[in-house]
Amino acid sequence: MSTHPPLHGLIAAPFTPFHKDGSLNENCIEAQADRLLRDGVSGSFVCGTTGEGPSMSTTERMRVTERWISCGQSLRIVVHVGHCSIEDSRALAAHAQQKGATGVGCLSPFFFKPRSVVELSDFCALVAAAAPDLPFYYYHIPSVTGVNLSMREFLKVASLKIPNLAGIKFTHDDLHEFLICQRMEGGRFEMLFGRDEMLLPALACGAKGAIGSTYNYIAPIYLELIRAFERGDLELARAAQAKASEIIAVMVSAGGMPAGKKMMALTGIDCGGLRLPFWNLDDEAQDRLVGALKKTVFPFS
Repeated sequence: MSTHPPLHGLIAAPFTPFHKDGSLNENCIEAQADRLLRDGVSGSFVCGTTGEGPSMSTTERMRVTERWISCGQSLRIVVHVGHCSIEDSRALAAHAQQKGATGVGCLSPFFFKPRSVVELSDFCALVAAAAPDLPFYYYHIPSVTGVNLSMREFLKVASLKIPNLAGIKFTHDDLHEFLICQRMEGGRFEMLFGRDEMLLPALACGAKGAIGSTYNYIAPIYLELIRAFERGDLELARAAQAKASEIIAVMVSAGGMPAGKKMMALTGIDCGGLRLPFWNLDDEAQDRLVGALKKTVFPFS
């Protein structure tokens, strides 16, 4: 495996833009990438949960990957290649490497599930081998996959089977486990934290990089948080986390993903609606969302 610098800073998990008829709106991706660059975001984790990757065909995911790589400029593009079909997952990984991605991420199969870290490692090893020159990140998100195995044990087993294993996208609130993994083998593994509302405690546990959906539109708040933490100003860091958490609370209470995608439009980049089985906010729900957001520091366009 080639040597790649670690992923540090904020990595946005972008929305995949769709037209009203549900087809891909690839022309919107350039505006998304430009926004991230202006806001100081380090990279993009494409076709993940926020990007509705599991709701897209393999061909569509390849098209989105290609457009992000062509538009991303200095952004580091990590492609989520997780799939319940190992052959589709391998095809996505090979395609990401061929097109020049920075790395690949992969969640666990979520229909027929691995029962042990050995089974999970075997699956990931085959996927990672399809892109041997790229860093491989396991995407730990048990709230979605229903697979909640020990990540400490996974790293021990998987590191013996996956030469290009770089670390974990850790979308879980178990900071005890996160800290243990962060410190394993002298900090060998990149632990990319995935809970935006808990970024400050993750920094205290040693996080150097984070992947999240709200970095699409309120990245400056998190960058303020990080700078304050690094210079030891915990009061300012807590205040910044509180600002972000208030916005996240509004998003969650308004429906989560459907609200998040609408919030992207409210900042000036309309990525369209979500695919079924997700729902989209009706006019009344949108009005409530806007009203609640106006009580926060949300950056309306």
